[in-house]
Amino acid sequence: MKKPYPLWPNSIGFMKEESVFRVFFPVVLLSCLLMCSCQSRSEHHPSVIFGSATDATDVTAVYDLPQIQQAGTLIGITMSGPDTYYEYRGQGFGLQFEMAEEFARQIGVSLQMELAADSSEMFARLEAGEADFVCMPSEGDKPWATREDTPLLTEAIAGWWDPGRAGRMALRSRQERVPQRHSRPVMKDRRHGVISAYDDLFIRYSSTAGWDWRLLAAQCYQESGFDPKAVSWAGAQGLMQLMPATATQLGVTSVFDPEQNIAGAVRYIKQLNSTFQDISDPTERIHFVLAAYNGGSFHVRDAMALTQKYGGDERSWKQVAPYILRLAEPQYYRDPVVKHGYMRGSETEAYVSNIMQRWKDYRGSARAASTASKPAPARRNVENGEFQSKVKSADEFLQ
Repeated sequence: MKKPYPLWPNSIGFMKEESVFRVFFPVVLLSCLLMCSCQSRSEHHPSVIFGSATDATDVTAVYDLPQIQQAGTLIGITMSGPDTYYEYRGQGFGLQFEMAEEFARQIGVSLQMELAADSSEMFARLEAGEADFVCMPSEGDKPWATREDTPLLTEAIAGWWDPGRAGRMALRSRQERVPQRHSRPVMKDRRHGVISAYDDLFIRYSSTAGWDWRLLAAQCYQESGFDPKAVSWAGAQGLMQLMPATATQLGVTSVFDPEQNIAGAVRYIKQLNSTFQDISDPTERIHFVLAAYNGGSFHVRDAMALTQKYGGDERSWKQVAPYILRLAEPQYYRDPVVKHGYMRGSETEAYVSNIMQRWKDYRGSARAASTASKPAPARRNVENGEFQSKVKSADEFLQ
């Protein structure tokens, strides 16, 4: 007589026989495995390879000074203005910005500056973690505003800050921003129509820009007074006052070399000319290209947007120029249609006006080249006093 299967109580009659057990046991076992599987899937098990968005180890609880230093970037937020932050020739300026740069260097990181339309946006973005500090003049001797959850950054700023720092930096900036240049005469030899020692270079490379060589000469005088070693308050260098970063982008390896400087400048002018192709009149376009060369194409586009907003013709320099000037006023550089803030408008407007007037004078005093493609060979001085007569086009020169 077969004995009941030992696992089952005798009281369960229908499962006493071993044959019955052999039928039901696999079903019960499978059910248990499925239940365990469902339970395990409902629990969170982060991937060993990819981790998980809900894994606490992947979430930074705080983003304070150590995390900023690890990332290598300090993010400030400010409003555009002459004493806070503005761009000139692709470089940031403004007392608050320059102070922030100094602090960033102190803690060993680079600075990234963000712009807000107003103070409420600044502080909202600070609290949202989009910036590390508010880079604005504060009341009394208080340092920049930070979040409560960044005590180490707050402490570092407080330790670096002192009430007299802004005044000292402003004085230092004024002392450093003295242009270094020795202007030559407006015309070297008016009787014979010689504008400068670099006329052959202007003739040669003006074809790349598609300009009258005398216009290029007029711009050069405005930029440097024909001084190849000139350095502006903003750090622009050479005959055509190229900023170092711009010169690098244009392939200029020796910014104080007259030929390289002019070759790079006309290539930049060519780029700006393409940027303003929507201005169909060539003479009108010259005004806009000159303004962009001096103050930046984005600022010029802002002035065009303001002109259009107030019912003017945004493709007429005569109508845009007043808004170039107004970009120095908060009412206008904080207008919603303005995307790039404050601009040194009076400098740019005078720049364009002076060059156009000098070009007119040069056209009455210096002859146009017979052809821009076959000028007399350009020559440039080298250190030993000899000349080089080998010249190439601007595009060939920079290849």
